[in-house]
This record gives sequence, C-alpha cells and structure tokens, in this order.
Amino acid sequence: NTSESTVAVETLDDVPEHVLRGLPEDVRLFPSAVDKTRLGVWATKSILKGKKFGPFVGDKKKRSQV
Repeated sequence: NTSESTVAVETLDDVPEHVLRGLPEDVRLFPSAVDKTRLGVWATKSILKGKKFGPFVGDKKKRSQV
C-alpha cells in the first residue's frame, strides 16, 4: 500500500481573466521553476527596468506594509 497525496496543480483556468489581460505581450504564465504546483511569471525577452504594466487590481500597500 503506497499512500500518495494528490497535490492540486495550478493551471491557466485558475487565473482570473483580468490578470491574463493585464500581462504585457512578452510575459507568459508557465509552471514555476520554484514550485511545480504553481504558475510562475516568465518573460520571453528582457524587460527594461521601470517598465509598468497592468491594470493593477487590489489594494496598494506602502513598502513598509509588505
């Protein structure tokens, strides 16, 4: 008897549509290199420092709050 635990794997179906719409053209969601059960953010080319993308949905926090 082998007791294997079933781990839920995050998929694109789990990602809200507004998140997918807000991704820049050169950014994709693929399995994370750190946690294979989660999605990670991958760039298909270099992203310039200071580049902004969105829309941001949520509560903005000050650096001291995170």
